[in-house]
Amino acid sequence: MMRSNMPKPARPARPAPVARVPADVVERERRIAAILEVVRSIPRGRVTTYGSVAARAGLPRQARLVGKVLAGLPQKSGVPWQRVVAAGGRIAFPAGSPARERQISRLRAEGVDAARGRVDLVRHGWGASLGNLDQLLWSGE
Repeated sequence: MMRSNMPKPARPARPAPVARVPADVVERERRIAAILEVVRSIPRGRVTTYGSVAARAGLPRQARLVGKVLAGLPQKSGVPWQRVVAAGGRIAFPAGSPARERQISRLRAEGVDAARGRVDLVRHGWGASLGNLDQLLWSGE
């Protein structure tokens, strides 16, 4: 039997491998974007808590994640991080630290009093609890 000299059919070309981003990286980026979107939406002259930012971003009980994201922002990010405070309106940075002084100074420039290391959330809060129902109904606001 004689072999024919016919060329073999060409193999179909394999598609180029698609670089896949691991699902956990995609989820992390989604969480960061959600947090930054909420922080950017805090109005000037208002503050909210880390926990409130987390809840609004769809990440309840993840206040620490909000703190980590804000701590990792570049110096000139334009994100108004100073508008986020700890529970009860407390400035989270240690007394005497440059970060604490910078946050208080930025809040003061927006008309928010934080001189004693605490912000009145009833007066300056955004999305924060206004207290009990009687206070809400009878405050005259």
